[in-house]
Amino acid sequence: MGLYVLAGAKGSPGVTTSAVLLAGIWPGEPILADLDPAGGDIALRYRDSSGVPLDPDRGLLSLGAAVRRGVAEVQLSDHVQRIAGGLEVLTGVSSPDQVQGLGPTWQHLARSLRSVPGRDVIADCGRLTPGAATIPVLQSADAVLMLARPTLEGLSHLRELIRGLAELLQLGGYDAVPVGVALIASYRDSRTPGEVQSILDQAGLRASVLGILADDAKAAASIRTGDARRVRSSLLTRSAAEIRDRLLMVRRELPSAAGTTVSGTTVSGTMVSGNGRAL
Repeated sequence: MGLYVLAGAKGSPGVTTSAVLLAGIWPGEPILADLDPAGGDIALRYRDSSGVPLDPDRGLLSLGAAVRRGVAEVQLSDHVQRIAGGLEVLTGVSSPDQVQGLGPTWQHLARSLRSVPGRDVIADCGRLTPGAATIPVLQSADAVLMLARPTLEGLSHLRELIRGLAELLQLGGYDAVPVGVALIASYRDSRTPGEVQSILDQAGLRASVLGILADDAKAAASIRTGDARRVRSSLLTRSAAEIRDRLLMVRRELPSAAGTTVSGTTVSGTMVSGNGRAL
């Protein structure tokens, strides 16, 4: 199925929180993969349905070990855990050294993440640099979503990151990985997305501003503590649903049927939880 990457440039806030939110309202039953090169937060923040901490030995590292051993058929399902609320997650590493230790297996990991039968994968790649170990994951993605604040510093870092990734992602080419941008700002800010799109266009960068991800500190805090009930009707969730729909529309292979269909589910703006229940 599909692989969708969330990432940010220097100073970009809330990549993990945004990834958890998007996975929670994604169609079907997605898997959230914590691939932050600086070290993952999912295992630190969340517990399983019984309140027990997640197993640190089961996740990205165990998946990488299976790939290195040459296991004939690596099953991602053998390495994920279910957190309270029903979302399945692939926990990340605890230090940058462990990311580098995965070495050449990143190419194989990227293919595994993109080929899960009947499941989309939402990958949290944290803060990116052009030389990041996770670049193979971006190159295999159906779409990449960059997060940024529309400040002078935020847009400058975003512009330079996209420019640095342009060749790696073949931006402008036939098989380019679509890059979308979500701006962390007031949900009522209708002018900034167009202004940022003009900045990217003038710089010759192939990236589409998909809209605003509401700057809602209370809702974001609830997501970080696992209390999703408080965010169901929040501006943050409503704005994330709009970003989700637009991200699905810019994926590499657009469907021929009317509407946006992924995993057999037509996206019509209905928000669903990670296990397919309507919110």
